[in-house]
Amino acid sequence: MEGLERIVLAHPFFAGLETELGQLISGCARNHRFDPGHYLGHEGDPANEFYLIRHGKVALEITPPGQPAIVFATEDEGDIVGASWLVPPYRWRFDARAVELTRAIGIDAKCLRDKCEADHHLGYAMMKRFLPVIMQQLDETRLQILDIYGQSGR
Repeated sequence: MEGLERIVLAHPFFAGLETELGQLISGCARNHRFDPGHYLGHEGDPANEFYLIRHGKVALEITPPGQPAIVFATEDEGDIVGASWLVPPYRWRFDARAVELTRAIGIDAKCLRDKCEADHHLGYAMMKRFLPVIMQQLDETRLQILDIYGQSGR
């Protein structure tokens, strides 16, 4: 097994993934390094990659007009960042900023979408892994909204 394939299959997000599917995914992978303060993605920009966090910490932020950014979640080693690659128009829906030195594996979105389209078994495996992440982010955002606005008005 080659380096990136081994790293992809060892990442907790892909725990238990069939080796053949790991090979397909790792064919779309490359290493990244983000210094503190650098962005993995900006809201509205094309979602060309998603990231497997190997080391470091990434803040997920939304920025209301005229206000400072609000961190609604923080992702660490073993987490993933960037599910927007799955849904057209394939644009980041939030900012993702490295809080500390972060090493990640980037998965090329178009490469993986094309492979998922050609191999529906791979596509289904990806959806089963990403839906819980999306639901967790919705829950985290909901809790942040409750924290900001409280429960007044009920």
